[in-house]
Amino acid sequence: MTLFDFQQSVTNPEPPATLAPELRALWHDARGDWRAAHETVQDLTTPAAAWVHAYLHRKEGDQGNARYWYQRAAQPVYSGSLDDEWDHIAGVLLQA
Repeated sequence: MTLFDFQQSVTNPEPPATLAPELRALWHDARGDWRAAHETVQDLTTPAAAWVHAYLHRKEGDQGNARYWYQRAAQPVYSGSLDDEWDHIAGVLLQA
């Protein structure tokens, strides 16, 4: 799936069945359901889940918690826009 296809999938009522949980979390976030996004990754232990978790806490405005999750993900704290970060994370995860 390309990033464009993934972005377009958020117009559907359900996420694509083959999405990894980390991408499913980003899908829910793009649809405005932060809670579902957070619930999808909060108990996962992968670096990718920690990265999405960091993004979600940054979006929430909890910078301290976001920094913790960026560290767990071994990713730098993102300084660009939330939209750009979403695209970046999704693009990387789709290529994994």
